[in-house]
Amino acid sequence: MTAFSLRPAMLALAPLALALQGCATYSDPVAEPAAPVAQPAAPAEPVGPGLWKVVDEDTTIYLFGTIHALPETVEWYRGPIGEALAETQELVTEIPSGAALDPAAQQQVMTKALLADGRTLRDLLGDDDRAKFEAALAGMNMPPAAFDQFEPWFAAMTLSIVPLLQAGYKAESGVEMKLEELAPASAARGALETLEWQIELFDTLPVESQVAFLMVSADNIDDIVPMMDRMVEEWLDGDADGLAALLNEGLTDPVLAKALLYDRNERWAEWIDTRLDEPGTVFVAVGAGHLAGAMSVQDYLTGRGLAVTRVQ
Repeated sequence: MTAFSLRPAMLALAPLALALQGCATYSDPVAEPAAPVAQPAAPAEPVGPGLWKVVDEDTTIYLFGTIHALPETVEWYRGPIGEALAETQELVTEIPSGAALDPAAQQQVMTKALLADGRTLRDLLGDDDRAKFEAALAGMNMPPAAFDQFEPWFAAMTLSIVPLLQAGYKAESGVEMKLEELAPASAARGALETLEWQIELFDTLPVESQVAFLMVSADNIDDIVPMMDRMVEEWLDGDADGLAALLNEGLTDPVLAKALLYDRNERWAEWIDTRLDEPGTVFVAVGAGHLAGAMSVQDYLTGRGLAVTRVQ
């Protein structure tokens, strides 16, 4: 499996690579002993992926946190999610549907991903990081020089996605693909960003942050699938706090955290606020990590004086 053969899958899962940068430093806490005294059962709460809404007198905007790739066997589409989607007049995702399959876009991305100053990727790494990186490649049956011609962000994205593809996660089974299939044909389609913009976001990161991104992927290569499995469990349970712990608390590089998460959440909140000026029902679907934890989209909306209500 080469970097070039991975292009469509890697580009389709670019938003997932953003999310995995956060959860890659997560480790399971040590379980605490069970309480000796039985506790009264808590009231049953709705179980399912989180769904929120913002409304005014003539506009309803649903906010749904997605998982960009899933195994084929995961079922999540039910209850309020289906009802909200059925009534929507506009489906808005992070990037336009099918953008990653455009050959021109793929070629543009690959051009940006190439190192242009005569150095190789491994030239940018210290001895310890180079050894860890090469060990991660060997674990995926890739040669040490597999990414020599590429910038660190591209190698980092690929390393964070290959184990998931090998474990049966597929973009075709991801939430966005299902939403596109199930949304009313009459509903308009929109996007908050373009694929080119997302790739530019990676490409313009300082080299130090790109290398940090790469080493998070390389250092945790064996943990990516278990972490993703855990993330899907939290998502299916509708546990936004649990997702925040998995996705966001690992963003220890402040440059990455600001660029990949907080700045985008703030821009999307501004978009939602502006969209409320037009009547209609809108279903906004973005990566679940953007709707969890501190400085989430909901936090920025609240800061704008808007009420955000949990539907499920």
